[in-house]
Amino acid sequence: MLLREVEYARPGTVEEAVALLSEHDGARALAGGQTLVNVMKARAASPDVLVDLGDLDELRAIGFSGDGMLELGAMVTYAQLVRSSEVEVARPILAEVAATIGDVQVRNRGTIGGNICANDPTNHLPPLMATTGASMTIRSLESERTVSSGEFFQGVYLTAVTPGEMLTRVTVPALGAGEGDGWASVTLGKDGTGIVNVAATVRGGQAHVAIGCVSAVPVVVAAEADEVSVRKAVADADLDPPSDVHASAEYRRHLAQVLAWRAVEQALGSAR
Repeated sequence: MLLREVEYARPGTVEEAVALLSEHDGARALAGGQTLVNVMKARAASPDVLVDLGDLDELRAIGFSGDGMLELGAMVTYAQLVRSSEVEVARPILAEVAATIGDVQVRNRGTIGGNICANDPTNHLPPLMATTGASMTIRSLESERTVSSGEFFQGVYLTAVTPGEMLTRVTVPALGAGEGDGWASVTLGKDGTGIVNVAATVRGGQAHVAIGCVSAVPVVVAAEADEVSVRKAVADADLDPPSDVHASAEYRRHLAQVLAWRAVEQALGSAR
């Protein structure tokens, strides 16, 4: 299906982008376009103005803050995450998971900001944001604010970014001594949509687990880092996932327990 007629703007600065988003109630930021363009083709969304962020090189930067936190611009692509030496040093799980998203074309276009702002329950990155303790910086005309992942993810396709605002940066703490990350997923085909995704971080003998594809936002649980405790914590979360043509709710609940322990096992094995 062809797109509806839409105005198009390609700002040269973050300030100009935010101004455009503020001026038009129906404006939407365009990052890699992997979700938004398809939604527009299906006529499920019809923004009045597309604000293309493709020229904002400052949003493609990867670096470290003064206190050693990994800083990722909102336009950093999955391919950049995979290749980044900074990511490899600070939080290699981000590169590992990014390498499993879609195919080469998707990884070259898709961005970290687009992935988490879309907040599709099946997306890979929201559970990772939850377990790694990431925070998101949101810019408006008047101010800038930073929110935790728990505040950021609010519902299906719904985040803390409101009209007139734009995500500019994701900040992820570097792994500390004795900490490790893990990931486990069952997908439709090798690179397909997730049936259940699970991220885990282990620190101080505690496992922090975030389960995707089972609710509108990642479901986060904590437990001692052993199989019995992890499985019980997931079971006690009373998950209420959907049933569809790909998997029943009962199967998704079963997968959540199995994958949670697999992710924790990986995290234990990768602890520094």
